[in-house]
Amino acid sequence: MTKHHAFQLQIEKRKWYQIQWFQPQDTPRERKLINKLDLLIVPYAFLAYWVKYMDQSNLNNAYVAGLKEDLGFQGNELVQLQTMYIIGAVLGQVPFMFLFTYVPMHWVIPFLDVSWGVFTLLQYRVTGFAELAAYRFLVGWFEAAFFPAMHYIFGAWYRSDEIARRGGVFYLGLTLGTLTAGLIQAGASERLEGVRGLAGWRWMYIICALITIPIGILGYFVLPGTPDRPNKLLLSEEDVSVAKERLQRDGHVTEGKFSWQGLAKILKTWHFWGLVLFDILFWNGSINTSTGGYLLWIKSLGRFSKAKVNELGTISPALGMFYTVAICFASDLVLGPAWAITVAHVWNIIGLIIQVIWEVPEGALWFSFMTTYSAVAMSSVLYGWVNSQLKAAPAERAFTLVLINTVAQSTTAWTPLLVFKTVEGPRFTKGYSFVLANAVALIGMAHVLRIYLAKKE
Repeated sequence: MTKHHAFQLQIEKRKWYQIQWFQPQDTPRERKLINKLDLLIVPYAFLAYWVKYMDQSNLNNAYVAGLKEDLGFQGNELVQLQTMYIIGAVLGQVPFMFLFTYVPMHWVIPFLDVSWGVFTLLQYRVTGFAELAAYRFLVGWFEAAFFPAMHYIFGAWYRSDEIARRGGVFYLGLTLGTLTAGLIQAGASERLEGVRGLAGWRWMYIICALITIPIGILGYFVLPGTPDRPNKLLLSEEDVSVAKERLQRDGHVTEGKFSWQGLAKILKTWHFWGLVLFDILFWNGSINTSTGGYLLWIKSLGRFSKAKVNELGTISPALGMFYTVAICFASDLVLGPAWAITVAHVWNIIGLIIQVIWEVPEGALWFSFMTTYSAVAMSSVLYGWVNSQLKAAPAERAFTLVLINTVAQSTTAWTPLLVFKTVEGPRFTKGYSFVLANAVALIGMAHVLRIYLAKKE
């Protein structure tokens, strides 16, 4: 038995009350480096993901706060605009499959962040559907590579047993961003409506951009890059050397570049397509978080102001922050990936069953929408799992992270158009049934992968 396998066995036998942030084999110098990386990567990843989801989800908040009426929307414009964002997000990922292993990541990510901030700002001036659709496409384009890029950085600096809980803190940005967009819109509707001749929803876009752009600029000064292209403003040669040594000891390879031969090799493996299917089930098993069903339902009750609708809309993503921390830490330290995914989606499934039935007491529907964000709580568990399986090949890891994300997200460009038509809201019977089926299949797929990996070991 190798030292690495002996260490993994030790982790598996550890009781929950013996959990520690560091592992026994980490030297004092390595622990100092881990702390430094945590302070550089995790807070920025959280902040940038926060503004990403704030700028992605604010369309739903604007829609229920007057955008629909001001722009004269009558039909399925909301789901069409959501689709334009997804198309941009899918197409925008393709170039970065090549660039991750060539361009320093502490240049790439801040550039993307500032760019989507600019197009978020421009949405305040829209006068019609076509202009807004163009801006949504460009916000999607520049946001596209951020998620796989951050997971590429996590996989470049951390061991497989360290990724999920750090990714979980990073992923809190999703739920906080959705929550913040609701609070900003509530405040703008209540206090800025009509100021300088602008509607409250237009002020929301201005405020979101003013938060986003400075965070993008900050990235150049705090992101450490990757071990093969580090940000030398932040890391010494000794830091990089220690990082490479600890990763190589765990079987990681820290250098490697894109090649067409490597890409062809990946595409011919059945386990790559298994990961694609796994990710497709995840994306479609969680699209209930982004289709606006909760906000549309609150508005349909007809007893809340625009500001109150957006305030109430923040409850579900606020609970999602708790779900994310609990699931990601449990995955790393107690349950393992497959069972963490199972717990998250069983909770999601309970809410979806209620939403499919729909003819239930109002309190039951409130409860069902409170379970929604458990669907995405395990995202960092899934991508951390992929990272850990490809630790021996940086280029393959970059391809796979981008490709599975691109293919899976591309399916959500058309599935909402079929099952979450705006005119059918807020009771999306087809939509919630579709998401329910994907969530059940995702749990099954997680355990198929768990059993396969156990046999492979």
